[in-house]
Amino acid sequence: MRTPQEAIADILAHIEPLTDTERVPLAEARGRVLARAVTSDVDLPPFEKAMMDGIALRAEDAAEGPWDLELVGESRAGVAFDGQLGPGQVIRIYTGAELCAGADAVEMVEKVREEDGRVHGSGAIAAGQHVSHRAEILEVGRTVLSAGRRVDAVDLTLLAAVGADPVEVVRRPRITVLTTGDELVPPSAKPGPAQIREGNTIFLSAAAAADSPGALLLEVGIVPDDPAELEARFARALDEGDVLVTTGGVSMGKYDLVGDCLEKVGVEPILHKVAIKPGKPIWFGKRGDKPVFGLPGNPSAVLVCYLMLVLPALRRCCGAENVLPEPFRLPADFSVKKAGKRQEYLRVRCVPKNGNLVLEKHPNQSSGMLSSAVWADGLAVVPVNEAVFPGDVLDYFSFADLL
Repeated sequence: MRTPQEAIADILAHIEPLTDTERVPLAEARGRVLARAVTSDVDLPPFEKAMMDGIALRAEDAAEGPWDLELVGESRAGVAFDGQLGPGQVIRIYTGAELCAGADAVEMVEKVREEDGRVHGSGAIAAGQHVSHRAEILEVGRTVLSAGRRVDAVDLTLLAAVGADPVEVVRRPRITVLTTGDELVPPSAKPGPAQIREGNTIFLSAAAAADSPGALLLEVGIVPDDPAELEARFARALDEGDVLVTTGGVSMGKYDLVGDCLEKVGVEPILHKVAIKPGKPIWFGKRGDKPVFGLPGNPSAVLVCYLMLVLPALRRCCGAENVLPEPFRLPADFSVKKAGKRQEYLRVRCVPKNGNLVLEKHPNQSSGMLSSAVWADGLAVVPVNEAVFPGDVLDYFSFADLL
């Protein structure tokens, strides 16, 4: 079995980013992946700009204090002083306003006194004081954001400043999410004998659609344990979409039919089973350039496999540079005394204790235990062949960074 690190490296090596792009309004670009580098079409600031409210002056007129200079006008944001300062002259100026010709410094309003059309000050003024110079932030033609960046809310401000509206982004991947099992019924149905409601597709489709690049869902549904039906639904999903994700039917039982059915519709198997807990039976393959993920059916295994293996692949499909956040490193407030042969992802939450943040473990780590995932706010990673004792520092992935 591959380790989780080997598995994600192998999966990402087989993911070919989508090449189709689209232009979207800047207001709708948050979370999308830039298809092209964005360059500035302006200098920022576009002029010599005041950083403070006060007066604009020629530094040479106030190289030594005290000084007394003539007030001849004002400059405010959007309306610059229409003229040039001569020797011994100043203007009022406000934060963000353009310095007029001849001015090369600003003194704060708190440090001057205005009286009878004149301005008095005592401190020596240096050229450039409280001035933001033209193009010191950005200059025309400079790259502001690279291709492959997932646009966050702060990026929108920068993109707006350089006129990137609309902005070119990689199109969203089209995915199908199916779950298999004769025992499954939709959440809206009342289960009969030997039946259970299924929630894996609800989670997977919601998580994929809500992720930063965001997936377009072609189909979400339940497929019975019937080879002909499985093959037909899998073939249609791969004909129409970019990615297929299934849950259930990937273990070694008589009715675990997914792997064989995928191969019969042309999917090349690449890996089956990873040394991960929960989620060991995960299956991955490709048909052409289209990735296929067969996840186990237990809800907690679906959660772990999606976050650690499927989500990075979906982001790579969109050409994203960073596909998985760096984990936090936090001390455990629990023990796992028996070292395991698989890397384990524990459902934990981050809590304060004695002025520090520590990780608290849910007492039931069963892969079918839904309430533990709801209780948790992230996953703690226990490496292979390692026990855990209170105070040991573990990698911690916050759900807030992933979902």
